[in-house]
Amino acid sequence: METAPSYGDLLNFSTNDTNNSSGSGGEERGSNLSFQVALAMTLGLITFATTLSNAFVIATIYQSRKLHTPANFLIASLALTDLLVSILVMPISALYTVLQTWTLGQVMCDIWLSSDITCCTASILHLCVIALDRYWAITDAVEYSKKRTAGRAAGMIATAWVIAISISLPPFFWRQVKAEEVTSCNVNTDHIFYTIYSTFGAFYIPTLLLICLYGRIYVEARKRILKQAQKKPGKRLTSAHLITNSPGSVASTTSLNYGTNDTSSCDTTSSSPNVNQVKVTVSDALLEKKRISAARERRATKTLGIILGAYIVCWLPFFIYTLLVPLCESCFHAGLFDIFTWLGYLNSLINPIIYTMSNEDFKQAFHKLMMRFRCCRP
Repeated sequence: METAPSYGDLLNFSTNDTNNSSGSGGEERGSNLSFQVALAMTLGLITFATTLSNAFVIATIYQSRKLHTPANFLIASLALTDLLVSILVMPISALYTVLQTWTLGQVMCDIWLSSDITCCTASILHLCVIALDRYWAITDAVEYSKKRTAGRAAGMIATAWVIAISISLPPFFWRQVKAEEVTSCNVNTDHIFYTIYSTFGAFYIPTLLLICLYGRIYVEARKRILKQAQKKPGKRLTSAHLITNSPGSVASTTSLNYGTNDTSSCDTTSSSPNVNQVKVTVSDALLEKKRISAARERRATKTLGIILGAYIVCWLPFFIYTLLVPLCESCFHAGLFDIFTWLGYLNSLINPIIYTMSNEDFKQAFHKLMMRFRCCRP
């Protein structure tokens, strides 16, 4: 019975095949080699960018005392977890993806698979820990501020790692040592109950928790913003601006409160060309507060949308596919699986960008670190 050639067979040519092949065969081989080189460069660039971005987040928090808070310790731990993904998981995965065959042996396969499951699951669980911390901070600000300590943050981080390790360990109990040479390295999907346990523990349950927590965070934040805007009655604010055309004059601004005066505006102009011109305008403080509140709501919605959207877009295809393959073996396609896997890894690159660029303190500290780095360069 004849078997179809594998993808690895298509990439390897014997001496006889080379001698007997036509010009089109040589072109196909060159095309495959070009694709492999381009793929290796792309995956290498993603891995390097992930390592660099997470390393900069850790260095920024370490260098800035202002960022030494329990909330930022959680972000630093997330960055460390994503850094481990970029160092322990992504380089080997890139090699496996490019070659389409495993060349590192059984022991390295076990280490790589366990590191992959543990680090990626820990990264996802860190998102839940950060969301839980923010939820407590905004719903119970007074009491939680007393409990929000570095020790509590360390306990939450340890819990995330314990759950991640408990998800990665079970496959070792039914692992079979192969006598022949190992050419593939994949998680055994024959145990459907483990597949359900691992996918729900690593993704589906955390995703449901994230959606609930960020939904409540947004609702509570909106209530607080609107409540603050309605605490004080609106007042008419009159601003007098001194405008001049003479080079020796100095412009000044004066703000006066007139209660609820309905004066709209008035312009007083002197007939003399050397006398300054005064322009008086009136604005509504309540309308201004509502405008600021609306802007804050939009920013909060945008940030939460980016966080959840990036996480779901990156990981949902992989976990749907992982749950589908044991039920439909014919649905498995190596190329599609690699795309979904690297899409999940991409979340480790996106995390430091989202969680730092949405924080003004991080932006300032990161800018100072970059300036210091430039000054130290020869």
